Amino acid sequence: MVMLSMLIALGVVISPILRVEGMCPMAHFINIVCSVLLGPWYSLLCATLIGIIRMLLMGIPPLALTGAIFGAFLSGVFYRASKGKIICAVLGEVIGTGIIGALVSYPVMTYLWGKEGLSWLFYVPSFTCGTLIGGSIAYVFLRKLTDNGMLTKIQTMLNSGSYTDKSSVLSNALTIAALGAICFVGIEILADLFELTSSIWSYLSYSALAFFAVAAVLYFLFKKVKKADKT
Repeated sequence: MVMLSMLIALGVVISPILRVEGMCPMAHFINIVCSVLLGPWYSLLCATLIGIIRMLLMGIPPLALTGAIFGAFLSGVFYRASKGKIICAVLGEVIGTGIIGALVSYPVMTYLWGKEGLSWLFYVPSFTCGTLIGGSIAYVFLRKLTDNGMLTKIQTMLNSGSYTDKSSVLSNALTIAALGAICFVGIEILADLFELTSSIWSYLSYSALAFFAVAAVLYFLFKKVKKADKT
C-alpha cells in the first residue's frame, strides 16, 4: 500500500511537469513500473486513481483515464504471462494505451465530453508516441534495476512475484535505443521551459532518437558478427 501510494503521488506530480506537447510519457512510465513491481490489478488501481485525481484537481478531460487504465492493466498481464520479460510489459502498455485506449477515447470524448471533429484514429498517433517514449524510459530504468539485482529484491519484499530477465545482446541494444527517448524528452522539456521556439530544437530532439536508434542497430550487428566469428 505504501509503494502504491508513492507511485500514485509521483504520477500526479510528474505527469503535468515532465510532459511533451500532446503526450504524457511519464504516466506510461508509472504504469509500467507499477505493473512490474506490483502486478496488473495494482497497476490498474494506480492508473485509475491518478486519472481521477488529475481530473478533479487539474481539470484534465477523461483522457486521463482512457489513456492510462487499459495500458496499465495489459502491461501487468503481459509481464506476468511472459514470466518477467520487461519488453513485454512495455508492449502491453503500447497496445493497451496506444491502440485500445486511443480507440475508446473517441466515443468518450465525442459523446460524453462533447468534443467535435474527431475520428476513431484521432488519438492513436499521439497515444502511441507517448507510450513508446514513456515505455522506453521505463525499460531503461527497469533494465538497470534488473542488472544490479535490485528489481528481484524489491519484488520479493513486496511479495508480488519475482522473475529473472537476464541481459542479452538484444536487451542491451533496446536499452541503447531507449536512451534516445530520454534525450528526446529532456530536449523537449528544456525547449518548453526556456521558451525556445526555434525549429532547430525540434530537429535536435528527433535527431537524438535517430542517433540512438542507429547506434542500437550497429551495436546489435557488431555483437552478432563478433559472436559468429568466435563460433
